[in-house]
Amino acid sequence: MIADDTYTARRLFVLGEWDAALAVLGPDGDPELRAEIAVDGWFFRIEGHDEAEKAVAALDPASWTAQLLTGRLAYSRLLFQRDPRPDDRAVSEAAYRAATQSGDELQRGWAEYHWGVLLDNIDEDSAGAVARYETALEIATKYGDGFFESYIIRHLAHLKEPAEGIAMLRRSLHLRAALGARPQTVAAQAALANDLPDDDPERAELIRIYRPAADELRIGWLKPTG
Repeated sequence: MIADDTYTARRLFVLGEWDAALAVLGPDGDPELRAEIAVDGWFFRIEGHDEAEKAVAALDPASWTAQLLTGRLAYSRLLFQRDPRPDDRAVSEAAYRAATQSGDELQRGWAEYHWGVLLDNIDEDSAGAVARYETALEIATKYGDGFFESYIIRHLAHLKEPAEGIAMLRRSLHLRAALGARPQTVAAQAALANDLPDDDPERAELIRIYRPAADELRIGWLKPTG
């Protein structure tokens, strides 16, 4: 029963059904999975921060999951300007730095990626970000992890020449769609639409597709605007 509940929770998580995933998992379910779902739900909907923080606090603080999620919470408070704390920048980098010490190469890659996002979006340090992204991409490619790759190239795209960037955004979208990762697919549709010319028919079609989905999923930073 526990294994079945965990499987169901993971499938709901992939679909962006965060509340349902947590309900299926239950209070006695895998605490790391619970924390991952709660933090992901906060990030996409910009709702439920306190619950996400409590879920992370329940983990072993020395674990890779706790380190990465601690960094993500601090980073997202800064990114969304939702009650940012004076030490959020330092806490985020320290958490990612610690997470890169994992003996698991894929885990190290995710930490490198998130560190790159911090440098990119908060510090506007493109050179530093690219170095982290490229390290992460080497790892994602090595293991054939398309989901991970979709995240990295989504962020690398805006640091490339326009044609290469658009190609990366399309690949990110296709990887996510093939894996059935619904909120990530919607975000990829929006990112591609944003980078296409205003008069491109593909842009208009992407907007028509992603806006209702973003509204349904309550993605806080992709709500329809007219």
